[in-house]
Amino acid sequence: MNTFDRPAAPASSAAPAAPSPPKSSRLPTWLHVSDVQGLAQLATQATLGITGLAETVQGNVYKTVAAPLGLLGSRFVDSTPGSSGVRPSGITGWVYGGIRGITRLAGGTANAVLSRVVPLAGVQASSPKREAMLSALNGVLGDLLLDTGNPLAIHMALRHEGRPLLLDPAALALRLPQATGKILVVIHGLCMNDLQWSGSAALPQGHGGQLARELGYTPVYLHYNTGLHTSINGEQLSGLLQQLVRAWPQPVQEVTLLGHSMGGLVARSACFHAAQAGQSWLQQLKAMVFLGTPHHGAPLERLGSWVDGVLGSNLVTRPFARIGQVRSAGITDLRHGNVLEADWRQAGRFERNTDVRQAVPLPAGVACYAVAATTLAPGRGPMVSVREALARKLVGDGLVSLESALGQHEEAGRTLVFAPENQWVAQGVNHMELLSRPEVTRQLVRWLGRQPS
Repeated sequence: MNTFDRPAAPASSAAPAAPSPPKSSRLPTWLHVSDVQGLAQLATQATLGITGLAETVQGNVYKTVAAPLGLLGSRFVDSTPGSSGVRPSGITGWVYGGIRGITRLAGGTANAVLSRVVPLAGVQASSPKREAMLSALNGVLGDLLLDTGNPLAIHMALRHEGRPLLLDPAALALRLPQATGKILVVIHGLCMNDLQWSGSAALPQGHGGQLARELGYTPVYLHYNTGLHTSINGEQLSGLLQQLVRAWPQPVQEVTLLGHSMGGLVARSACFHAAQAGQSWLQQLKAMVFLGTPHHGAPLERLGSWVDGVLGSNLVTRPFARIGQVRSAGITDLRHGNVLEADWRQAGRFERNTDVRQAVPLPAGVACYAVAATTLAPGRGPMVSVREALARKLVGDGLVSLESALGQHEEAGRTLVFAPENQWVAQGVNHMELLSRPEVTRQLVRWLGRQPS
């Protein structure tokens, strides 16, 4: 059972209680002081961003109206390269400058006060609500949070029952007294966290707990910032796994990786980096299981890229493309299913571009399994072929198509070769239900149960 804090009961007082403000005006009790500091920083950045967006839109309108007037119109527009078009010395420019100045002053003051309070709060226990909030923010803004030193940024760790594991033999033996030689590393997907692998009434211990019970695995759970590039997370995971196998309190018989969605891409990236670095844990890797992994990308991210292009094609609407470009590097990696740095280094993240990924096959000598899902239940009739085509190419589990989850690609060199008996499609199941459906667990037990120990 996870060990989390519970909100303390309000202190009693003999004096008459003052009228309570509406609940919506109170901060949630599960927020840490550092969270408030981080959210204040985000609010400051958001206000500055919206101010800049409004100024740029107004400046582009000025440019559009002034263009037909030639030299006369240019007198009312700031033509300095890189400027918004609004003249800073005019009344409009003063207004925008004043808003930015006040916002920076208020934000800086709040940050300075909260930075003094954070050390006084000491170590605070987390909660599932807080973990969900942090993982969602990191999925969407994780690269920005890290780049700006925001305390909301998640740092990668292997965890057990929601708490980080110290990768030291004595510490692991104390935290995992029932550890076996079979390590199961469970890797969550975008905007998720390690606690969300369990909690279903039908599967209270999750896939990891059931595999531990039936097949003797010891599960550990990766917790990471899903807003970073997949290649960055893959390289960090590879290093962590090397530390883990060296510090494991029992002789390691095998390592198995179980990844959901983006987690499967991170696992593949980790294998590539381990091979490049000659890390020994890769020799102990016996199996990899992918649940709804977008090996060749996800349609929603490709749609987001198309919208960016449409907005950016017009002078007046171009600033609004910046709203869509807030999304993280982790999200844009899902357009094609990037797993290497080379996949994104030369390509603009927000430009519509072709798939330039380097083909990365499944690791040799490792049993690899793919679970795909479709929200469309089996059917009959004249439309069944249309429904099946939609499931393969577009609908799938609601986020990932069947072809992408099964590693299939029009180019043979990009296809991931899963043996036919190592592929399984869950019918009438959506992307998130892959985490908690008992039939998925049963399939994992069938597959992994036949692995040689």
